[in-house]
Amino acid sequence: MGVIEVLAKLGLVIPSAPRPVRKVSLGKRLLFTMLVAIAYVMLASTKLYGIQVAGRGAISPIISIILAMQSGTFAQLGIGPIVTAGLILQILVGAKIINIDLNDPEARKNFTLASKGLGIILAIVEATGFVVSGVYWYVPQAVPIWVKVAVVAQLIWGGIIIIMLDEAVQKGWGLGSGVSLFILIGVAWRFFGDLLTPHPIQSGGEVYGLIPYIVNSVRSNTLNFWYIFVERLAMGYPTIVGFLTSLFLIAILSYLNAARINVPIVISRYGGIKTKVPLQLLYVTNIPVLLTGILISDIILFLSLLQNYIGVDTVNNIRQYLSPPTLYSFVYRPWQAITYTVMFMVLCILFGLLWVEIAGLNPEAQAENLVKSGLEIPGMRRNPRVLASYLARYIYPLTVFSSLAVAIISLVGDIFGSYGTGTGILLAVGIVYNYYQLLVYERTLEMYPMLSRLLGE
Repeated sequence: MGVIEVLAKLGLVIPSAPRPVRKVSLGKRLLFTMLVAIAYVMLASTKLYGIQVAGRGAISPIISIILAMQSGTFAQLGIGPIVTAGLILQILVGAKIINIDLNDPEARKNFTLASKGLGIILAIVEATGFVVSGVYWYVPQAVPIWVKVAVVAQLIWGGIIIIMLDEAVQKGWGLGSGVSLFILIGVAWRFFGDLLTPHPIQSGGEVYGLIPYIVNSVRSNTLNFWYIFVERLAMGYPTIVGFLTSLFLIAILSYLNAARINVPIVISRYGGIKTKVPLQLLYVTNIPVLLTGILISDIILFLSLLQNYIGVDTVNNIRQYLSPPTLYSFVYRPWQAITYTVMFMVLCILFGLLWVEIAGLNPEAQAENLVKSGLEIPGMRRNPRVLASYLARYIYPLTVFSSLAVAIISLVGDIFGSYGTGTGILLAVGIVYNYYQLLVYERTLEMYPMLSRLLGE
């Protein structure tokens, strides 16, 4: 029995929602998606029983957003177990370490169950790591063992609930995926928190949110324009520059998500009608940044859990090279900022190229699709190899360009203190755009039932 089969059997331990017998109506899917969102918010708002603090070492915003984590709550693990399990298995399959044909429905089913099984293992490991590291107590040695076991159980339970919610959404009861929904909620949570949080910062009496701070400053006649525009950024607080950067990035990303590169083709079965196949300008969308962020977040997370064993100073020194740079980082810590920037871009390109191969977006797969659909490139033989070499001129440059583009957008957002981080805005805009496309598609099928039958829906 192979690794996939063993993990697939473990994945069956968790109850899963059955696939709907008939396609659920759009209204009911929207309602279910809203209920899943409410369930996640409740998990992320419920404090763990038995802890004293949410965490003695604050989790960086990038980790909280990418992994949809909320410190000290039932959503502490977030989507970490799900996405990390999927990332590990996809890399192993892509590297041919695990041989499995994902085009086979049965193999794909086992792969999905294996991701779920590995997610359970990672949830147990991460939950145990959080408790063993002692981040929830001032004096961990004085805490009774039964309290620690209870906290581990709560963390695992919360992680499993999130896995089940994500699976139910993906099986057709909701729209999109639970992972995307939870990330979007986390980004919106932080964006409006940066803008509107009225609570004072713990280290002083200064209000955190931008608008409440401006209101308080005007009322006390202490308004400092330079401070609210840029200087607050040095302390990691929201600024007007960060807000304007957020709006600018949202506008740029909205344009790039809609932009297309057209490849001319001929439909031979209809008398040689000429048309075009549009390739998205952001060919790999936000996947490279998401995978890079997950990898870096997991490294930082495990370093934080091991800091009692390898030393707090060692972990802090490493984290400086793994933390997104700000405007002030390039001035006061240039080597760390430059190292992170270069590493982030290289990883994004590598993950972009890897994703194209794994997801069936490479020239060979696209050429096969063209041939099966009766399409051909004008002036070229209907040979998959010839078509693949032609498409490679478009696909690989687009992959590198889009990977670099999303990496730069993410970095610009982090450098100028955008709300919800640059990576968060990148992910949120991509998710909202995907939801928009999905809603248009589903609404069109409901308006034209005949079209639904033609498409086999």
